[in-house]
Amino acid sequence: MFTPVIPIGGLPGWSLLNRTIERQSALFSAAPALQRDTDHFREAIAGVKSVADLVSDRRLLRVALGAFGLQEDIDSRAFIRAIIEQGTEARDALANRLADDRYRGLANAFGFLAGPSGGSPPPDFADRIIDQFRQREFETAVGEQDAGLRLALNADREFAALAAEDSSDNALWFRILGTPPLREVFEVALGLPQSFAQLDLDRQLQDIRSLAARRLEISSPRDLARDDLREGVIRQFLLRDQLASVTVNSSQSIALTLLQSAPRLF
Repeated sequence: MFTPVIPIGGLPGWSLLNRTIERQSALFSAAPALQRDTDHFREAIAGVKSVADLVSDRRLLRVALGAFGLQEDIDSRAFIRAIIEQGTEARDALANRLADDRYRGLANAFGFLAGPSGGSPPPDFADRIIDQFRQREFETAVGEQDAGLRLALNADREFAALAAEDSSDNALWFRILGTPPLREVFEVALGLPQSFAQLDLDRQLQDIRSLAARRLEISSPRDLARDDLREGVIRQFLLRDQLASVTVNSSQSIALTLLQSAPRLF
């Protein structure tokens, strides 16, 4: 398996990654193990007629979940089956009751399997899911070396897609608040404290809208369609993330120095 080359993190790492990402992601996607998984998905998905068929095939399910960043649920088959079978139309559907918006994306994408008699995937379905899966897998590999760069890659892709959706501004802000990786990028970029998550959801919406307008010049999530504004959010995130990392490492270094000096001091 090709390992992404990430010699440095933060903004320098982001610049290097952007310059080399096409070549690196192509090499990563060509890895035999990844190719076998995607080939299997492409061949097998056409024969899947129910959610039970999907969750019973581990390799198939790995690609399906990986396309939405939900690979950690690979062993929760009953849970994933309920997510897809209940869909998203009913307000009390399981996917609608979860804070993480990625489950609604999964339920919508595989909704053609939710009916009593199942159904066939829409045109180009396999290609779209495989493309998402490859991107997410590459981001995961990047994250094994630098978690901040993984979040930045994900945010760049997801913010652009979200900005093109036909929803109200409030609905799009709630999408950001309800998707953990996107929420983290915005919270860090805006310098929000951990206590922000404990606020009432309407207050969170009010605060994030106000702060995004003042600090990032973003008055609507649709503004994230602009490359410069999207890049601005990511740069703020990486700067603050790197600063926090330096602060933590410095504190740990000081603590270690004091501990090592303790026998001489006392």
